Amino acid sequence: MSPAVRRTLVIAATGPIAGAILAAPSAFAADKAVSKTTSVTELNAAEQKIADNLNTRSQDARLGSTLSGVVIDAKTDKVVWGHNATTALMPASNAKLATAAAALTVLGPDHRFTTKVVYGDGTLTLVGGGDRTLTADDLDALAKTAVAGLNNAGLTSVQVQVDDTLFPEPTLATGWNTGYYPNEVAPVRPLVVDGHAVTDTSLDAGQVFAKLLADRGVTVTGDVTRGVAGAGNVPVAQHQSDELSTIVKHMLKVSDNNIAETLLRMTALGAGRPATFEDGTAVARAVLSQRYGVSLDDFEMYDGSGLSRSTRIPAQTLADILDLTTDPRYRQTLKYIADGLPVAGEAGATLGPEWGRFDTPDSQCAVGKVKAKTGTLTGAIALSGMTKAQDGRWKIFSFVENGSTANGNDIKDALDGLAATVNGCWV
Repeated sequence: MSPAVRRTLVIAATGPIAGAILAAPSAFAADKAVSKTTSVTELNAAEQKIADNLNTRSQDARLGSTLSGVVIDAKTDKVVWGHNATTALMPASNAKLATAAAALTVLGPDHRFTTKVVYGDGTLTLVGGGDRTLTADDLDALAKTAVAGLNNAGLTSVQVQVDDTLFPEPTLATGWNTGYYPNEVAPVRPLVVDGHAVTDTSLDAGQVFAKLLADRGVTVTGDVTRGVAGAGNVPVAQHQSDELSTIVKHMLKVSDNNIAETLLRMTALGAGRPATFEDGTAVARAVLSQRYGVSLDDFEMYDGSGLSRSTRIPAQTLADILDLTTDPRYRQTLKYIADGLPVAGEAGATLGPEWGRFDTPDSQCAVGKVKAKTGTLTGAIALSGMTKAQDGRWKIFSFVENGSTANGNDIKDALDGLAATVNGCWV
């Protein structure tokens, strides 16, 4: 794709598209595509300086020989600088940008995930609803309500089971190394408590729930088992998560792999497809290409978190996703992606000082001025975000590096320097 021809934009409704049946890729193509091309435009002085400096600094030996990068003006879509921008590389956690865009579009920013407790035939069933933010306090509130119901019915003992049939197998994605789970990412299930890094999060949550029942005086007989809630089971209690917009922002701030994988599955369900990796990534592709007109040449996505070493996304595509968040037609839905990007120097986020980011003489001038999604795998480091340049205009950037033999921290320092170059504070 020529830098002068950025992408075709699709006029889209601002509301969620939950319930759309993706029987075929064309299901999102109800709106007419409107061609929008960007003519070759001369760079202003600030942009020319960005381009000249990036031409030099992108050759930094720390970045190796495989770099995909692009800088665009958010208002005009003018390409300020590009280097192998359409070359597809491992994006690491920058893939979460695609997951977030798909989830917000399909489910809507106000969507909440529901965890339920139902009763039937002497058994309380904890039903997973895809809430990766469920806490022990939330489970305790469910237990309190359940115990009150049991007491009213004169019941003093129950069995406990978990129903996690919302997500079918496989629980592990193509391209995941065995060393990733359960600490980097747990096998994907729709039920978890306090983000426990365990192999079976569903049974673990059920065991926590059973203990909370016991602490409130109910006798739990037998071990917690896995089962399916019966159609005639009586609803006992339910908990709803925070709104999706809040969850997306948190997911991006701390780069939470488990939340990303759960969102991918729930997005598939919201589009009327099974909650699998394959269907979730298919929906993400459909949303990006057919809802928003993002070019997906050489786009390969196998999970929601970017941990898959099989995933390939060009810097151009990542920049295009971020560019959507600045478009007035889509901002109501996608602004939470921009809001969730870590800010350089922000403690508690992945661009914070505890991660050694933006702390070199070249980049520390950009603290508080750059917000961007990080991405780190062995052999793949990425940084995609936005900053207000010296001309007072927002610039979208994406830099993806693969295969450098330099120390990972040194590579990150080099990428931080590129971002500071876009800002213009590193002169």
